[in-house]
Amino acid sequence: MNSLIQMNQAMEYIETHLCEGIDYERMARIAGCSQYHFRRMFSYLAGISLGDYIRYRKLSVAGELLRDGSKVIDCAVLLGYHSADAFRKAFEAMHGITPSEVKRADFPLKVFLPMTFQLTIRGGNKMEYRIVHKGPFWIVGFKKRITLQFEGINHQLDDLTAKLTPKIIAELKGLCDTEPLGMLNISDRLDESGGCDVVPVEGAYLDQYVGVATTRPAPDGYDVLPVEESDWAVFTVVGSFPKTVQDAWASIYAEWFPASEYELTGGPELLWYESPDLTRPDCKNELWIPVAQKCYD
Repeated sequence: MNSLIQMNQAMEYIETHLCEGIDYERMARIAGCSQYHFRRMFSYLAGISLGDYIRYRKLSVAGELLRDGSKVIDCAVLLGYHSADAFRKAFEAMHGITPSEVKRADFPLKVFLPMTFQLTIRGGNKMEYRIVHKGPFWIVGFKKRITLQFEGINHQLDDLTAKLTPKIIAELKGLCDTEPLGMLNISDRLDESGGCDVVPVEGAYLDQYVGVATTRPAPDGYDVLPVEESDWAVFTVVGSFPKTVQDAWASIYAEWFPASEYELTGGPELLWYESPDLTRPDCKNELWIPVAQKCYD
């Protein structure tokens, strides 16, 4: 079945179960993918996390119910809030008024409409990729918790790259014994909630590493990330850095994944660069994304 159709069927499931409790595993099965993949794909395509979307839809429905005469406590229970106070705070954060004020005055309420997904063809750009199977290995280097940035140079990485002295780079490259060979940027443990109530996907927290891939034990003084055996979708990107790479990420998530037979597995995503000179207009990079074939019921 078409992945885009399945994702929209999962959206219909969410809409019909807002007031009954959503079974996230069933939602993912309807979408024909893992729950992790559905959450990541949803966030990238919609621009907000799945949790935020469901909360906004519930609070939008709550406004309609209150306008129609439902009691505040009944709305809170129906929409899965554990207390009237928690419901009141969430409702006021979205609508700017309390639930009880809806009944007393004709305040305007915000409406958050249901979403559907459509695939837009953007010029038929060729996307060069290959599937590589790799056994387990380690990432060895330096780690920092940062926030996700879609465009431009992310200066949160400056103090990480500052640690890469010529001596350190030589030591790390000597340790590297498995693909992708050379220095890497690695993104792992993306937290779409960002630790806050409402955070755009671009503000999500993640672990960022600079280092190498190796099957050898790491020397003391480095951060180490174990990586499980997996298939990897490897995309080759040539052009100005970082714009070409950022555009490629967008195309992979918005176009390649919905149309492919693969899904995200939740492992770290790797960026390999051919040359340390990232100012060249023809920089060659590879994006390594851990994937698995989708399982259809």
